[in-house]
Amino acid sequence: MNEQSNELTENLSPDPEWNLVEEAYDEKDNQRMESLFSLGNGYFGMRGYFEEGYHGKKGASVRGNYVNGFYDTAPIHYPEGAYGYPTEGQAMLNVTDAGIIRLTVEGESFHLNRGQVQVYRRVLDMQNGVLHRLVEWESPAGHRVRIEIHRLVSLTHRHLAAIHYEVTALNFAGTVSICSAMDGDIAEAEGAADRGGDPRLGARRTEPSLLFEEAGSDGRGGGWLKQRTRRSRFALLTAVSHQLELPPSAAFGLSEQQDGPWFSVQYDVSLRQGEKVSLSKFISVHTSRDTREEELRMRSAEELRLAVSRGFDGLAKEQRAYLDAFWHRADVEIAGDPALQQGLRFNAFGLLQSAGRDGRTSMAAKGLTGEGYEGHYFWDTEMYVLPFFTFTTPEIGRALLEFRYRTLEQARQRAQVMSQWGALYPWRTIGGEENSAYFPAGTAQAHINADIAYGIRQYVQATGDEDFLVRQGAEILFETSRFWVDLGHYNPARGGAFCIDGVTGPDEYTALVNNNAYTNLMAREHLRYACETAKLLRERYPMEYARLARKIGLTEEELREWQRAADKMYVPYDSELGIYAQDDTFLSKQKWDFAGTPPEKYPLLLHYHPLVIYRHQVLKQADLVMVLFLLSEQFSTEEKIRNYRYYEPLTTHDSSLSPCIHSIVAAEIGDLKAAYDYFSRTVRMDLDDVNGNAKDGLHTAAMAGSWMAVVNGFGGMRLVSGELSFKPVLPPPWSSCRFKVMYRGQLLEVFFDREQVVYTLREGEGLVIRHEGEPMSIHSGEAVRRTLAANHPSSGGHLVS
Repeated sequence: MNEQSNELTENLSPDPEWNLVEEAYDEKDNQRMESLFSLGNGYFGMRGYFEEGYHGKKGASVRGNYVNGFYDTAPIHYPEGAYGYPTEGQAMLNVTDAGIIRLTVEGESFHLNRGQVQVYRRVLDMQNGVLHRLVEWESPAGHRVRIEIHRLVSLTHRHLAAIHYEVTALNFAGTVSICSAMDGDIAEAEGAADRGGDPRLGARRTEPSLLFEEAGSDGRGGGWLKQRTRRSRFALLTAVSHQLELPPSAAFGLSEQQDGPWFSVQYDVSLRQGEKVSLSKFISVHTSRDTREEELRMRSAEELRLAVSRGFDGLAKEQRAYLDAFWHRADVEIAGDPALQQGLRFNAFGLLQSAGRDGRTSMAAKGLTGEGYEGHYFWDTEMYVLPFFTFTTPEIGRALLEFRYRTLEQARQRAQVMSQWGALYPWRTIGGEENSAYFPAGTAQAHINADIAYGIRQYVQATGDEDFLVRQGAEILFETSRFWVDLGHYNPARGGAFCIDGVTGPDEYTALVNNNAYTNLMAREHLRYACETAKLLRERYPMEYARLARKIGLTEEELREWQRAADKMYVPYDSELGIYAQDDTFLSKQKWDFAGTPPEKYPLLLHYHPLVIYRHQVLKQADLVMVLFLLSEQFSTEEKIRNYRYYEPLTTHDSSLSPCIHSIVAAEIGDLKAAYDYFSRTVRMDLDDVNGNAKDGLHTAAMAGSWMAVVNGFGGMRLVSGELSFKPVLPPPWSSCRFKVMYRGQLLEVFFDREQVVYTLREGEGLVIRHEGEPMSIHSGEAVRRTLAANHPSSGGHLVS
């Protein structure tokens, strides 16, 4: 580790576009910084807490360690309940804290609120996937040490994390003690108690969710701890191993302590002035959700042996190789705004760290960076996160969709509870069951069915992965299509059109409405795609289709009914305004008094009763505007402009999911100033703490939305009927932009500046795309150039309601 340590010490100005750098410690920002400096690998996540602990008074700390999909349950108590309400909630757990390392210098304990901090630097290195910290500290007694700490959560070994801790005696000879511990006694996190009535933070825990079962050590600095969740009864095994590096002449003593859910090992080392000692700590985490319980100890021991054989440097080299391959596909380069460039890379890195990739887990709204929303999965995954992975790392995209197939049975059961046929996916979940206790903004958002269907279609068209469609996707599509046809009805008052009543669209400030336009339009696409999929399977995979039809009892009559419902789907339209109505009654409501609402009253959900909000024309987030993007080919440019101009002033963007969508649509209709403003707000949502709640975890949907705002917004990328098209526009602050997308196993690079667009096929033999509507063939390694069109809106299709 010596070479990397020296690099950090000497390189005091790391590239800000590839690094997040904290130059000084400010305790009042501690909890937010813990979120920003989080590390993870999609399975295990560690917040950026200090190994030695937090000892400040002005801020707070959440020493969060999370396993994706590892949760406990608790009863949901309703003062006034009703049939069909979820009775049990699920919450991602803060698990055993194995990141503890405490330093004592000649009997004086090190922490940042004690003694004198003479040098401080913390760096999140996104190219290498390592968190670095450099501190030069003087104890109250005058002993100075340099402390260099490097941390990683392995992207190549999902059960492993590692910390390299190095101490140099600068002005003294004496004893340095390094105590490494793990603590399984985790209850309410410090700093998490004050929720201020914010419904986004979830319920408090007043008792430990993890129950101690057994522990042990190997007598050589290694130990393990087994625990079990209180109600879900999942087992967790956390283990540690250590490697100590000493100067040739140094002597040391070793002592261990095991006390219930606490294990520690202490190394007391005698150093001369200028000498250093380093400790590499390897952490292994396994649960019975993904490993047979009787094999937990064996698997953990194997993982730690591998880690010790690699050493921290070896794991770091593997980390860099993995990230080199990831950035080769996923990096977005913009010239002209370093702060936004940094934000784009921070967001892409954050997505990679939190996305489940085992088919058993998904992406929580806060990823693995905090406990906001209790670790639940939402529609955010399919509508925001999935496109990023579909077009950069499609193997992760498929795994995210496989989670939906794995939980299809729970979706069937939920539909039965709702007195409907087919399957209804939960609005918020971890294990597959509905966890939303507030049904107007939860269960009523049935559009999640269509969102998942949209994600499947986009993934299959972009990758050509018909294997997933045949094995899993088709069954999801068919069962969720059944739900729509059973939920809706042919309404004589609407001329026999197919109507869907009593739903909530993406805008959670408008609830329980009839004919939400987003829901109806997306359901129509869902039904059409299900019919297309049935036809494809009959023609290309007749045996698989026959098997599936027998399994779920699918009939030709059902397919005809799906097509009929799609053809007769009602879409509310206001001919006087020339816009699509968000729902049957939205346009008849009083507009919200924005002029009379002071800034401190936002977000509205924290200051107004839901009924007050529901009675007005006011939006939390993009709703109709979102469907203008998702089904872009079905609207003319004039329709997009009219609808955007009506709904945009009514939108508060109280949801972090909203600005990116407005950025994309604004770019398409030629309003580059608005597009850039919304993009800027999205891309640094967490780095600048735009919403003021980054301390509770990062906003993964906004992270993915920043990528969409570049690729779909300024890059103008659309995927229509399986064909890629582009219409780039360059925002004034930039001099150029470059991104890559994976399409049918081929890697296409798109570069544009003020004069031209250059399409280059970096991997693959050849493909056909469209530029400004013009078909274009591109061959391997070939660069095809076109003049960049003026920044003006283009015409599109027309939606017939």
